[in-house]
Amino acid sequence: MKILSENKQRIHELLITDIQRRLFKQYNTRKEEWNISDEDYDVQQTLLYDRVYKCNTLNDVNELLLDYTDVFDDYDSINVFTLDGTMNYIFKLLR
Repeated sequence: MKILSENKQRIHELLITDIQRRLFKQYNTRKEEWNISDEDYDVQQTLLYDRVYKCNTLNDVNELLLDYTDVFDDYDSINVFTLDGTMNYIFKLLR
């Protein structure tokens, strides 16, 4: 399903905000365990922006979320990784 151009910017902003929040939480929790540097974190942020702005369809968003499965640690997010779950995840972000 193609995302209408008038909705893309808002969806991209929401995706970036939510995934950044999740990455930050994971970064703070696992920084010592995984030996992650601030530079690694900055690179992840740059890659996130690049990936999100290439999302033009619901399938693109689903593929993005599949690449970030490790930041979804709550049980309610398990369904995010299906197309229906991705669509509902976006709707939840729009509230």
